[in-house]
Amino acid sequence: MRQIRVRIAPSPTGIPHIGNTRTALFNYLFAKHNQGMFLLRIEDTDRARIVAESEKAIYEILSWLGLQWDEEYKQSERLDIYKEHGKILQEKGLAYEDNGAIRFKMSKEGITEWVDAIGEKHISFENKTQEDFVIIKSDSFPTYNFANVVDDHLMQISHVIRGDEFISSTPKHIQLYEAFSWKHPVFAHLPVILGPDKTKLSKRHGAKSVLDYRDEGYLKEALLNFMVLLGWNPGGDREILSIEEMISLFDLKDVNTSSPVFDVHKLMWFNGYYIRNLSEDELFLRIKDLGLTIKDEQLAKKLIPLAQTRMNTLNDFYTLTKHFFEEPEIILDEKEKEVAKKLLDVFTNVLAWKKEDILQFLKQVLEQEKTRMTMFYKILTGKESGLPLPESLVILGKEKTIERLKRII
Repeated sequence: MRQIRVRIAPSPTGIPHIGNTRTALFNYLFAKHNQGMFLLRIEDTDRARIVAESEKAIYEILSWLGLQWDEEYKQSERLDIYKEHGKILQEKGLAYEDNGAIRFKMSKEGITEWVDAIGEKHISFENKTQEDFVIIKSDSFPTYNFANVVDDHLMQISHVIRGDEFISSTPKHIQLYEAFSWKHPVFAHLPVILGPDKTKLSKRHGAKSVLDYRDEGYLKEALLNFMVLLGWNPGGDREILSIEEMISLFDLKDVNTSSPVFDVHKLMWFNGYYIRNLSEDELFLRIKDLGLTIKDEQLAKKLIPLAQTRMNTLNDFYTLTKHFFEEPEIILDEKEKEVAKKLLDVFTNVLAWKKEDILQFLKQVLEQEKTRMTMFYKILTGKESGLPLPESLVILGKEKTIERLKRII
């Protein structure tokens, strides 16, 4: 049986967004499920459109997610191979020179057809609609359509799993395979991801890079779990899946033929789930790995248990605990100042600075002043909500709490 070999072939003409990365994930899972090989091929032949830093980002995205490739290639290092294969087509009379470039002669008779692995769809194009196309440009670099086919054959790619925007290019690819008397791989075209408004996913919908989501405090486990369900159904109602479970269950026949809808709220739900299921030590390390400075590590570790259940992203830790590490800006009206004075009075008399005693005094002032807990939050933290107040004040300490009340009054 032929070994399963798939590839992800990004072009460094921009940083891949989450849709491209989902394609990489599907390729990786298919390869690993079938004990096959997952190749990375940098398609950098469009020299005019290369964007600085994008190639580095490609490696960083795959490495951070743990999608380790087995072989690696770069098309700009393979120019002699494409030149040689261009000559083969010219010698066969299937390609010709045109203003310094070389064009491939497309057959105009009959149809070009294949059965796509996604939904087992039969797809066909009338050849009379196809035009000759450039395979080697005047700068001696191959075009995408040509290098893609030559490399997929020489790298023994068994399945080409890619977005359905490549369907219209597939007749060119199949005719090139036939011109060389090569067998073409299985084609599997993934339905495009849609935004909430059912149009193609774009930046306004959240089509950012995985690295952007990482920097916003999303966990790789949540991103992998979210992406895999964008168009694939493992069966049943299961939603939480480890990468090992994804590998075990993944099959192309379970990829949906309809376009999935990108829901950033669902991604945040996954992220909150994975954050709450980390150990406190692991969560602390993930927050540190985000690269933001923790001024007092011991204080941060005390706050982790309070913050963990209220976090949807790692960055939420800083939002929820900022007032512990620096003095918050608190501006009160006259009523709020009166309540602050009352809190100062009662807190000064708290002998045992414990959660139960603090809660009792808060309830006392709440009743006397006919106010709400949101006012206490504002007085003590500068915000109208946050971590549980009695527990927070225990960690902040009596001295610091009284000092803060005196300052704002």
